[in-house]
Amino acid sequence: MADDVQREVLPVPDQRYQGLITYDAKDPASAFPPIPQVRPPKGAPNVLVVLIDDVGFGASSAFGGPCETPTAERLAGNGLKYNRFHTTALCSPTRAALLTGRNHHSVGMGGITELASGAPGYTSVIPNTAASLAEMLKLNGYSTAQFGKCHEVPVWETSPMGPFRQWPTGQGFEHFYGFIGGETNQWAPAIYQDTVPIEPENVEDPDYHFGEDMTDHTIGWIRQQKALMPDKPFFAYYAPGATHAPHHVPAEWSDKYKGKFDDGWDALRDRTFARQKELGVIPEDAELTDRPDEIPAWDDMPDEMKPILARQMEVYAGFMEHTDHQVGRLIDALEDLEILDDTLIFYIIGDNGASAEGTINGTFNEMFSLNGASAMETPEFMASRIDDFGGPEAYNHYAVGWAHAMDTPYQWTKQVASHWGGTRNGTVVHWPNGFDSRGEIRTQFHHVIDIAATVMDAAGLPHPTFVNGVQQEPLHGTSMAYSFDDANADDARTTQYFEMFVNRGIYHEGWTAVTRHSTPWELGKPLPLINEDVWELYAPDDWTQAHDVAGDMPEKLAELQRLFLIEAARYNVLPLDDRRVERFNAETAGRPTLIKGQSQLLFGGMGRLSENSVINIKNKSHSITAQIVLGDEEANGVIIAQGGAFGGWVLYMLNGKPVYCYNLFGAQRFKVHGEKTVGSGEHQIRAEFDYDGGGLAKGGTVTLYVDGESVGEGRVEATQPMIFSADETTDLGSDTATSVTDDFTSTETRFTGRVEWVQIDVGEDADDADHYITTEERLRIAMAIQ
Repeated sequence: MADDVQREVLPVPDQRYQGLITYDAKDPASAFPPIPQVRPPKGAPNVLVVLIDDVGFGASSAFGGPCETPTAERLAGNGLKYNRFHTTALCSPTRAALLTGRNHHSVGMGGITELASGAPGYTSVIPNTAASLAEMLKLNGYSTAQFGKCHEVPVWETSPMGPFRQWPTGQGFEHFYGFIGGETNQWAPAIYQDTVPIEPENVEDPDYHFGEDMTDHTIGWIRQQKALMPDKPFFAYYAPGATHAPHHVPAEWSDKYKGKFDDGWDALRDRTFARQKELGVIPEDAELTDRPDEIPAWDDMPDEMKPILARQMEVYAGFMEHTDHQVGRLIDALEDLEILDDTLIFYIIGDNGASAEGTINGTFNEMFSLNGASAMETPEFMASRIDDFGGPEAYNHYAVGWAHAMDTPYQWTKQVASHWGGTRNGTVVHWPNGFDSRGEIRTQFHHVIDIAATVMDAAGLPHPTFVNGVQQEPLHGTSMAYSFDDANADDARTTQYFEMFVNRGIYHEGWTAVTRHSTPWELGKPLPLINEDVWELYAPDDWTQAHDVAGDMPEKLAELQRLFLIEAARYNVLPLDDRRVERFNAETAGRPTLIKGQSQLLFGGMGRLSENSVINIKNKSHSITAQIVLGDEEANGVIIAQGGAFGGWVLYMLNGKPVYCYNLFGAQRFKVHGEKTVGSGEHQIRAEFDYDGGGLAKGGTVTLYVDGESVGEGRVEATQPMIFSADETTDLGSDTATSVTDDFTSTETRFTGRVEWVQIDVGEDADDADHYITTEERLRIAMAIQ
């Protein structure tokens, strides 16, 4: 398939014309070759990479799970299942490894972007020595586009001002339609088109769902690409936010599973294990691993919780099937275009194991658990909302026991990189024109870093030594193509390290040595010293890591422990870092911040500002001062809002009067109403929050001012200490996505006046004796924070 084009240096260097130049273009000697266009070698396939979010090995029906995934089964029936394919155990690292073809620590993505530190393996900054697969394909003549989730952007670069080097369009994708961050509300997503924040066209439709919307956009892009550039292959990266929390799905999908999980997660593991053996995705002699003591048995759960827990799993299963259905729509579109057989498809069912971040009881609103406030979600609270799980009123996640069941037959879950439950993800490969095998299983050991190498191999492209003038680090992955038509081929990958939150392990020639350092849902529990971690050893014939033989083979364990350290040093894993709370603090962690000092000035029209783009007002006194201009009509609408329906605060006008609302987890709203009607003209509206102190999450007294005059006062009895939202933003002049206050629907928040500016002050800067900010004072502050 290779051609004579020089592709080791990208972009492909332009060739200067060396022939005869005549005086007159009409001269018969005036003959020039056609203007060249860069194209990959003849026969290079289209490429579609599907990466589903937070799915364990035992979830999809294609690998024996309870969630019906007919599209995965359809592709597997005409392709291959890989039952020893692995990820990194966490979101951002897996995605960075997939797109660069290098181990995650080597490209600075040792954890999620929100926990970036100054250590080389954990900066969240992908080096320019590791050009992405999309960049390499684009520079070789592919059309490229990404749809869905992007969680690889450093948090200090997520504002609408970028910089955009690590956004999809800066990493080789010519088009992007999706969200930046770890998750989004499927009913009201925070969407970007390329680098521009937009509201989806039909988001006001009560039946809107982002999974369906992004699929429509993917299909539309592929159709347009084939209509306008039929001779040019494409690379489409389809990465839905599903099935990451919140588990949002139309009720008709979740209702299909009514009653199917009433007997609990232990019985579900047994059923799944039996189906996996029937399908042959695990060996006949494989053993079902024990449930860890940290996860309660179903029989030990309170009876009043069981209907709620069962509903959580029904919703998740519906969400998974709905997601697979969207992939099926995409596959149908390829078939309609008659390009399905010539498209190399990777359907990776999970970027890590199933998520155990939903706590032991699960949650109706994930923000409770993320703020350490799970105790507020009593059984009575969740029971009263059982019919709302999965719908627009919920931001739900399932219980730890279900996550463990979704990782059957393995131990542990997402985040736990030491065990297969965190890293082994069933994967389907489909390419009828590229290999002859059909409906077979491949047991060769592979890792997500192997995807880029496989695509380059299939396209007949060399890995470039230079990209955009920068010398490249070699790919760490190896092509999987050798196994496409040879089920018995020896493994090309014989060694792979794993590490996440100091849960770590090493695979070498069938053996695994592993140690679990932390448990995902026990964030407040003191961690052991790293050197005190207990290592386990599993033999090559122990498919599920069921029998620890460390005590019987200490020499073999020591050998693999040394190998882990060698690999860890080689790939930037060191220093091991189990800090979490400290790494949320940018100054402690050593990462840049957009906001400096104790004051921030924003201007009317600004919006879609992530929490990392706005000064932190949590757990401290603060003030919000807004300069507005009102017309003759009665003023209504949002002046400034942060967060949304599941937590946040907002300052707004209602029937001509100012109102402050603090939304506590969507469960309780504290409102302070101004008693004065504000007439036309220019005015200053101010809210001062006098924090009670005495620790985190305390309440405070809010006082409202109009032009320096007190017009209202009230209490906020409790606050959210850590995070308002993982996806909702700060907006001026409206409240995008969902509304913080219930006085407006999401379509009614636009301010009828004009917001000139809003200043947020914390600490001492919030204490203004006049309760008014003059123009001179605003200028002084603006200049001081240049």
